[in-house]
Amino acid sequence: MNLIRTVSRAATSAALAAALSAASVHGAAAEPLTDRTSKANRLNQPADDGGWSGDGLSLKPADNAAVDAFYDRATKAERTISPQVQAAARISRAEVIGFDHRLKSPDSLKRKVATSLKEHPGQEVNEALAEIKDSVRYTLQWPDGRYAQGVTVASGVLSAWGNDSTKWSNTWARAKGYKAINSAWLSPSSQHVFEVQFHTPASKNAQEVTHKLYEEQRLPTTSPERARELQAQQDAIFAAVPVPPGAERLTAPAPAPVG
Repeated sequence: MNLIRTVSRAATSAALAAALSAASVHGAAAEPLTDRTSKANRLNQPADDGGWSGDGLSLKPADNAAVDAFYDRATKAERTISPQVQAAARISRAEVIGFDHRLKSPDSLKRKVATSLKEHPGQEVNEALAEIKDSVRYTLQWPDGRYAQGVTVASGVLSAWGNDSTKWSNTWARAKGYKAINSAWLSPSSQHVFEVQFHTPASKNAQEVTHKLYEEQRLPTTSPERARELQAQQDAIFAAVPVPPGAERLTAPAPAPVG
């Protein structure tokens, strides 16, 4: 592992340069992403007063404007974050899953913020936004046999480029529930937090199969009894996911040396 963590600056710089050279292609791909989120926005139209409502939730005009501004910052930050994540994936021989969905949609952000404000009376919108780590998000995947090495290399590369690890949730050792590593990073250039999930094919499949169950479970209208049923169903699905060798011992990389 120590050898893996000392990925050469030459290799990482070359990979990042290759990713940046594809910027024109990346930029072309970003336009349809905007189109898709625009279509999604039509499902939950802003209120006439400048607020927002959807799925039984609502935001006041000022709070809605704050989320819109946050989304704009995420969109700009993604342009510099994506080349680094793509380069880290190439170096670590990872498959990037769901790249077209790397930006959380405006409506999804607004539902998340509105839910947080509803569940925490007195909370300010900026406090709710500060809790969001996945407005820009990625999933890297490796086969079980290469998972531990792949995670170590990819996370080490991201750290070497100055991204600060702000969250490292390794749930592979859990007896029940979700299995994977969810990490969050603070980009040095944009100062925006982004999420990278590290999966195997089996853990990613389990996440996708349980997604609708999870979405129902977290709704404010879901009763405690129903929430327990949904959790039990998710636990059963994740219990069948094999734990890759060494996965439960993986930790966040040490901060890159300054200078």
